[in-house]
Amino acid sequence: MHTRTTIAALIAGAGLLALTSCGPEKDSSTGTGKDKPAATGDTGEKAESAALPDMADKGLQSAQDQAQEAGFYGLTSHDALGRDRMQAFDRNWKVCSQTPKAGNHPTDTKVDFATVKLDETCPAKDAGAEEPRAAGAKMPDFKGKAVKVARGALDSGTSITVNDASGQGRFILMESNWKVCSQQPTAGAALDGRPVTLTAVKFEESC
Repeated sequence: MHTRTTIAALIAGAGLLALTSCGPEKDSSTGTGKDKPAATGDTGEKAESAALPDMADKGLQSAQDQAQEAGFYGLTSHDALGRDRMQAFDRNWKVCSQTPKAGNHPTDTKVDFATVKLDETCPAKDAGAEEPRAAGAKMPDFKGKAVKVARGALDSGTSITVNDASGQGRFILMESNWKVCSQQPTAGAALDGRPVTLTAVKFEESC
Protein backbone atom coordinates (compact mmCIF):
# COMPACT_ATOMS: atom_id res chain seq x y z
CA MET A 1 0.00 0.00 0.00
CA HIS A 2 2.81 2.36 0.89
CA THR A 3 4.55 1.55 -2.39
CA ARG A 4 1.45 2.40 -4.48
CA THR A 5 1.06 5.75 -2.70
CA THR A 6 4.69 6.70 -3.40
CA ILE A 7 4.41 5.84 -7.11
CA ALA A 8 1.22 7.89 -7.44
CA ALA A 9 2.89 10.88 -5.81
CA LEU A 10 5.87 10.64 -8.19
CA ILE A 11 3.58 10.52 -11.26
CA ALA A 12 1.62 13.57 -10.04
CA GLY A 13 4.84 15.49 -9.42
CA ALA A 14 6.15 14.69 -12.89
CA GLY A 15 2.93 15.91 -14.47
CA LEU A 16 3.11 19.20 -12.58
CA LEU A 17 6.73 19.68 -13.68
CA ALA A 18 5.77 19.09 -17.32
CA LEU A 19 2.97 21.65 -17.11
CA THR A 20 5.33 24.22 -15.57
CA SER A 21 8.00 23.77 -18.27
CA CYS A 22 5.44 24.43 -21.01
CA GLY A 23 4.63 27.90 -19.64
CA PRO A 24 5.83 31.16 -21.19
CA GLU A 25 9.52 32.09 -20.96
CA LYS A 26 10.20 34.42 -18.10
CA ASP A 27 11.92 37.70 -18.91
CA SER A 28 14.85 37.81 -16.50
CA SER A 29 15.16 41.57 -16.91
CA THR A 30 11.65 42.33 -15.68
CA GLY A 31 10.80 39.29 -13.58
CA THR A 32 7.45 38.89 -15.38
CA GLY A 33 6.07 35.86 -17.12
CA LYS A 34 5.54 37.65 -20.43
CA ASP A 35 7.21 36.52 -23.61
CA LYS A 36 10.39 38.44 -24.53
CA PRO A 37 9.86 40.97 -27.34
CA ALA A 38 11.58 40.31 -30.63
CA ALA A 39 14.95 42.09 -31.04
CA THR A 40 14.86 45.21 -33.18
CA GLY A 41 17.65 46.46 -35.43
CA ASP A 42 19.51 49.70 -34.82
CA THR A 43 17.98 52.21 -37.22
CA GLY A 44 20.65 54.86 -36.43
CA GLU A 45 20.16 58.41 -35.27
CA LYS A 46 20.59 61.59 -37.26
CA ALA A 47 23.10 64.12 -35.99
CA GLU A 48 21.44 66.97 -34.13
CA SER A 49 21.48 70.43 -35.66
CA ALA A 50 22.97 73.58 -34.16
CA ALA A 51 23.55 77.20 -35.11
CA LEU A 52 26.96 77.79 -36.69
CA PRO A 53 28.08 81.41 -36.06
CA ASP A 54 29.53 83.75 -38.70
CA MET A 55 33.29 83.61 -38.17
CA ALA A 56 34.38 86.17 -40.81
CA ASP A 57 37.08 88.59 -39.57
CA LYS A 58 37.72 86.53 -36.41
CA GLY A 59 41.06 85.04 -35.52
CA LEU A 60 41.32 81.42 -36.63
CA GLN A 61 41.90 80.12 -33.10
CA SER A 62 38.87 82.02 -31.78
CA ALA A 63 36.75 80.81 -34.70
CA GLN A 64 37.68 77.21 -34.01
CA ASP A 65 36.93 77.59 -30.30
CA GLN A 66 33.51 79.14 -30.98
CA ALA A 67 32.63 76.48 -33.55
CA GLN A 68 33.42 73.76 -31.03
CA GLU A 69 31.38 75.52 -28.35
CA ALA A 70 28.45 75.46 -30.79
CA GLY A 71 28.90 71.70 -31.23
CA PHE A 72 30.94 71.51 -34.46
CA TYR A 73 34.16 69.48 -34.21
CA GLY A 74 34.94 68.63 -37.85
CA LEU A 75 37.09 71.70 -38.50
CA THR A 76 39.64 72.44 -41.21
CA SER A 77 41.19 75.52 -42.82
CA HIS A 78 43.10 76.56 -45.92
CA ASP A 79 45.06 79.45 -47.42
CA ALA A 80 42.56 81.81 -49.11
CA LEU A 81 45.35 83.33 -51.25
CA GLY A 82 45.91 79.99 -52.99
CA ARG A 83 49.51 79.65 -51.82
CA ASP A 84 48.86 76.33 -50.07
CA ARG A 85 50.42 77.53 -46.81
CA MET A 86 49.80 75.55 -43.65
CA GLN A 87 48.05 77.24 -40.72
CA ALA A 88 50.64 75.96 -38.26
CA PHE A 89 50.01 78.71 -35.68
CA ASP A 90 46.27 79.38 -35.66
CA ARG A 91 46.58 82.67 -33.77
CA ASN A 92 48.59 84.14 -36.68
CA TRP A 93 45.68 83.68 -39.11
CA LYS A 94 42.24 85.26 -39.52
CA VAL A 95 39.08 84.00 -41.19
CA CYS A 96 37.93 85.50 -44.50
CA SER A 97 34.98 83.18 -45.15
CA GLN A 98 33.66 79.78 -44.19
CA THR A 99 31.95 76.77 -45.71
CA PRO A 100 29.15 76.25 -44.90
CA LYS A 101 27.91 79.74 -44.17
CA ALA A 102 26.43 80.72 -40.82
CA GLY A 103 23.13 79.07 -39.99
CA ASN A 104 21.64 75.82 -38.73
CA HIS A 105 23.54 72.70 -39.82
CA PRO A 106 23.97 69.11 -38.58
CA THR A 107 26.75 69.11 -35.99
CA ASP A 108 28.70 66.47 -37.93
CA THR A 109 29.09 68.92 -40.85
CA LYS A 110 32.69 69.64 -41.87
CA VAL A 111 33.48 73.35 -41.42
CA ASP A 112 36.24 74.80 -43.63
CA PHE A 113 37.71 78.24 -42.90
CA ALA A 114 39.35 80.28 -45.68
CA THR A 115 42.15 82.23 -44.02
CA VAL A 116 44.98 84.73 -44.51
CA LYS A 117 47.70 85.92 -42.15
CA LEU A 118 46.81 88.73 -39.78
CA ASP A 119 48.69 91.39 -41.75
CA GLU A 120 47.20 90.34 -45.11
CA THR A 121 44.01 91.43 -46.87
CA CYS A 122 41.34 88.89 -47.69
CA PRO A 123 41.00 88.33 -51.45
CA ALA A 124 37.78 89.16 -53.30
CA LYS A 125 37.57 85.47 -54.26
CA ASP A 126 38.80 82.49 -52.29
CA ALA A 127 41.76 81.22 -54.33
CA GLY A 128 42.37 78.16 -52.20
CA ALA A 129 38.93 76.57 -52.08
CA GLU A 130 39.98 73.69 -54.29
CA GLU A 131 43.01 71.44 -54.22
CA PRO A 132 45.55 72.16 -57.00
CA ARG A 133 44.52 70.26 -60.10
CA ALA A 134 46.83 67.72 -61.65
CA ALA A 135 48.68 69.01 -64.68
CA GLY A 136 47.51 66.21 -66.94
CA ALA A 137 48.92 65.92 -70.47
CA LYS A 138 49.61 69.64 -70.95
CA MET A 139 51.61 72.19 -69.01
CA PRO A 140 49.35 74.55 -66.98
CA ASP A 141 50.00 78.28 -66.70
CA PHE A 142 51.71 78.68 -63.33
CA LYS A 143 52.64 82.34 -63.66
CA GLY A 144 51.81 84.21 -60.43
CA LYS A 145 51.03 81.02 -58.52
CA ALA A 146 53.02 79.72 -55.60
CA VAL A 147 55.90 77.40 -56.44
CA LYS A 148 54.40 74.95 -53.94
CA VAL A 149 51.13 74.92 -55.88
CA ALA A 150 52.99 74.32 -59.15
CA ARG A 151 54.96 71.44 -57.69
CA GLY A 152 51.78 69.90 -56.28
CA ALA A 153 50.08 70.02 -59.67
CA LEU A 154 52.90 68.25 -61.51
CA ASP A 155 53.35 64.50 -61.50
CA SER A 156 55.50 63.27 -58.63
CA GLY A 157 57.95 61.78 -61.14
CA THR A 158 58.57 65.10 -62.89
CA SER A 159 62.06 66.59 -62.57
CA ILE A 160 61.62 70.20 -61.37
CA THR A 161 64.23 72.96 -61.10
CA VAL A 162 63.37 76.28 -59.45
CA ASN A 163 65.66 79.29 -59.90
CA ASP A 164 65.66 82.74 -58.32
CA ALA A 165 64.36 85.11 -61.04
CA SER A 166 66.11 88.10 -59.40
CA GLY A 167 69.52 86.70 -60.31
CA GLN A 168 70.68 86.75 -56.68
CA GLY A 169 70.99 83.00 -56.55
CA ARG A 170 68.88 82.67 -53.41
CA PHE A 171 67.78 79.24 -52.23
CA ILE A 172 64.03 78.73 -52.51
CA LEU A 173 63.23 76.87 -49.32
CA MET A 174 59.68 77.90 -48.34
CA GLU A 175 58.04 77.39 -51.74
CA SER A 176 54.68 78.78 -50.58
CA ASN A 177 56.38 82.19 -50.19
CA TRP A 178 57.61 82.29 -53.80
CA LYS A 179 55.59 82.97 -56.96
CA VAL A 180 56.34 81.72 -60.45
CA CYS A 181 57.61 84.29 -62.98
CA SER A 182 58.35 82.02 -65.93
CA GLN A 183 58.24 78.37 -66.84
CA GLN A 184 59.59 75.87 -69.30
CA PRO A 185 57.86 74.14 -71.02
CA THR A 186 55.46 76.99 -71.67
CA ALA A 187 51.77 76.81 -70.82
CA GLY A 188 49.89 74.48 -73.12
CA ALA A 189 52.97 72.50 -74.18
CA ALA A 190 52.78 68.73 -74.04
CA LEU A 191 54.06 67.15 -70.85
CA ASP A 192 55.83 64.02 -72.01
CA GLY A 193 58.31 63.48 -69.19
CA ARG A 194 60.49 66.49 -69.95
CA PRO A 195 62.04 68.30 -66.97
CA VAL A 196 60.29 71.47 -65.83
CA THR A 197 62.15 74.68 -64.99
CA LEU A 198 60.55 77.52 -63.03
CA THR A 199 61.88 80.96 -62.12
CA ALA A 200 60.40 82.69 -59.08
CA VAL A 201 60.58 85.64 -56.72
CA LYS A 202 59.08 86.23 -53.30
CA PHE A 203 55.43 87.31 -53.35
CA GLU A 204 56.19 90.84 -52.20
CA GLU A 205 58.65 91.26 -55.10
CA SER A 206 58.08 91.98 -58.77
CA CYS A 207 59.16 89.50 -61.43
